[in-house]
Amino acid sequence: MIDSKKYLDIGFQFHGHKCPAMPLGLKAGSIAMNKLDVERSQAGELYTILDLGDFHCATCFADGVQVITGCTYGKGNISRSHKGKFSLTLIDQKNRKGVKVTPSGKWLKQAFQSEFMELRKKGIPPQEISSEIADPLIEKVLNISDDNFSVEIIPDINIKVPPHIWEKDLCEECGELTVAEYGHYLDGKFLCKDCAEMSEGIFGKRRGPIIIKNT
Repeated sequence: MIDSKKYLDIGFQFHGHKCPAMPLGLKAGSIAMNKLDVERSQAGELYTILDLGDFHCATCFADGVQVITGCTYGKGNISRSHKGKFSLTLIDQKNRKGVKVTPSGKWLKQAFQSEFMELRKKGIPPQEISSEIADPLIEKVLNISDDNFSVEIIPDINIKVPPHIWEKDLCEECGELTVAEYGHYLDGKFLCKDCAEMSEGIFGKRRGPIIIKNT
């Protein structure tokens, strides 16, 4: 059995600060793994889909899921559905079986009314919130009953993950090494996206941080 509490310290080291959403990811991930009876992913044995968005109010949830499941953005075996929710779907690729785990909406709404979350909404960084406020909420998350999560078994599912792209070349303008699929040919020259001044990436337009260059 996977115990989410055993991953708490490494989870916070990886995440960078104390908050309730990271442990919630640990908890939800452990429920999913125990339901599928799987071990932590070493490569692509597991795949996770998070129902988060890019600027979701609890994206810290994703770090907890990564730590406990071994599904990481570096491995490429995790993705977001951009639904703005809190569910995760964990898929056992070998056995073509999945499970969707969703924290109770009522429980989450109550948790978001905590003093910790009120301070966060005011813009106070999480690392500046005292342990006296953060720790009880973290403990509450770790000890939440599994009954506060809905669990849906998906009997026949797998994810077709594209293989890594190994072809790459130097941009003939700036000299930076660029993976071939992300490059662009202009007047017979292989250029990176920046040098080709491409306006859209491979995934299309999506709201993101604004880069401000000081002049």
